[in-house]
Formats: sequence, structure tokens, C-alpha cells
Amino acid sequence: MIVFKNALSYVALVFLTTWLFLWLRKILNRSITYITKRHQHFKNEYALVVAQNDALKQKDADLKSALGKIIALYENAKQIFKYLEEERVFTEFKDHLYKYIEIRDCQFVKGEIDISKFKEYIVLPLEINKTVMGYLVADGIRDVDNETFQILSQQFLLAIKRAILYQKVNELAITDGLTQVLSRRYWSERFSEETERSKKLGHTLSCLMIDIDHFKEYNDQYGHLVGDIILKEASKTVKENVREIDIMGRYGGEEFCVILTETEKEDASFVANRILQAVQQRKIAAYDETFKITISIGIAMFPEHAQECSLLIDKADKALYEAKRSGRNRVCVYHGE
Repeated sequence: MIVFKNALSYVALVFLTTWLFLWLRKILNRSITYITKRHQHFKNEYALVVAQNDALKQKDADLKSALGKIIALYENAKQIFKYLEEERVFTEFKDHLYKYIEIRDCQFVKGEIDISKFKEYIVLPLEINKTVMGYLVADGIRDVDNETFQILSQQFLLAIKRAILYQKVNELAITDGLTQVLSRRYWSERFSEETERSKKLGHTLSCLMIDIDHFKEYNDQYGHLVGDIILKEASKTVKENVREIDIMGRYGGEEFCVILTETEKEDASFVANRILQAVQQRKIAAYDETFKITISIGIAMFPEHAQECSLLIDKADKALYEAKRSGRNRVCVYHGE
């Protein structure tokens, strides 16, 4: 009986031990499976994070490269903006353009263009104060280069606009707005330069002081608008009858002064009389009126009458006064005090 009980207890112990072992193994297998899955999950997540980090590094490198390229492109603007001559600005622009992109043709066309001639081209207008001053036209630009071209072209349009505006401001500074001849200040500078040149080279020059006869009467009777037209037409006629190398400026209200370079007294008198006749023969239309005017001219010679600009002008002015006193519409050469 005792032996049976011991055998039963042993069997029960074995069964319990076996069950417990199997249960523990099952739990362990589940744990291993869970841990393995979690490990794989973390491994996958880590690989994804590494891949994303690599992608971000590549994007960062690409952005730095793109930023460096854009900065380099804008640095080029410093070179383009160094110049104020239109042709030089365009030459500098083209040099940078061909350095950065492939392009078949690029032109800057001033004024209006026939668009039909540039059907395949990119056409960018240059506007100043809502007026089209010209066009930048380009052909054969690859899609990959389009952004670079847009950056460079905008730099060029700004630079060429600056050059054009600078030129206009400069012209306003040296040109009389009404008559389009040299302003008195700039004319005086040119006169001084020409006098010094004549001294060095031993040349003569002639100074013509020109005044419109009875100009105040035209202003008083017909108004300043008519007077302005008379001034413009008179200056135009004088300019048409002197050489390109001669220096003409507006000296005062209705006075003009012309420097005839390398010109002797006889030639100066011939030119002055030609101007006198041309003005006298010209019909000036001003609103509803038509006018024929006359002028008086005084001549002084360098170095015969004076060797300094101010003295030469003074002598020419005295000759002009003599022409006025003698009846106007005539030429007088300075003959001394």
C-alpha cells in the first residue's frame, strides 16, 4: 500500500513536472518570438531613420549646392553693375551667360522688334516708365537651365536699365532741355579744353556769339510758348550749319555760342554768314503763326584777340553788340577797343 502510494506520487510529480516544463517552454517560445519581432521592428525602424537621415543629408547638400550656385550668380551682378555703357553691360552679361548655361543665341535689341522673327525665342521686354526701350531675346535654352537664365536675365535687365537711366541723367546734365545743345556749364568746360588743346598744338579757333534779334518782342507779343519754338528752331538751324566737331552751347536766354575749332578768321566769317542766311530764310511755324526771324553774330579769334576763354567771350560779345548797334541781322568781327 505504501509502495503504491509512492508510485502514484512519483507519477503525479513527473506529470506535473512535464506539464510545467511544456508550459514554460511555450511561454519562452512566445517571448522569443515577441522579442524577435520587436527586434526586427526596431531594426526596420532604425534602417528607415538611417535612410531618412541620409536623404536629409543629400537634400542638405543639394540645397547648399543650389544656394552656392545662386549666390555665385548674384555675385556676377557685381561685375555686370560695374559698367554704365550699354554695350559693355551686354557683353559682360553674355560672358556670364555662356559660362553657366548652354544657349544657342542671345541678343539685346533696342526699340521695337518684329516678334514674328523671334517665334522660338524667349522674349523679355525692358520697360522704363511704362515705355518699352528694348528686348532681350534668347533661343536654345534647356529646361534644366531655365531658372539660371531667369536669374541672369533679370540681373541684366536691371543693369541695362541703370545704364540707360544714367545716360539720360548725364545727357540732362550736359544738354539744354529746350534747345538740345550743350548747357552753358558743360559748353564752358569743352571750350576750356579746346582752348588748351589749341595752345598746345598752335591752332586757331573762332568764337561766335549769336543772338536772336528782337526776341523779347516775340515773347511779349505772342507768349513764351511761341518764344520757345523760335529758340528751338533757331538753334536747330545753327547746328545744321556747323560741323560735328564744332562746339555749340546755349549761353543765355536767346544767346548761343559756337566754337569753330581750327578755323581762321575768313572761314569763321564765311560760316557765320551762312548761318545768318539760313536762319533768315527759314520759316518757323508756331501754332497758328508763321515767323521769319533774324540773328546777329559777333566773332572773336584765338589767339589773335584773346588767349583766355573769358576774355575771348567778352571780345565776341563786344562784336555782337556792334552788330546789334549797326542794325542787326549781320556779322561783325572784333576789331579792338
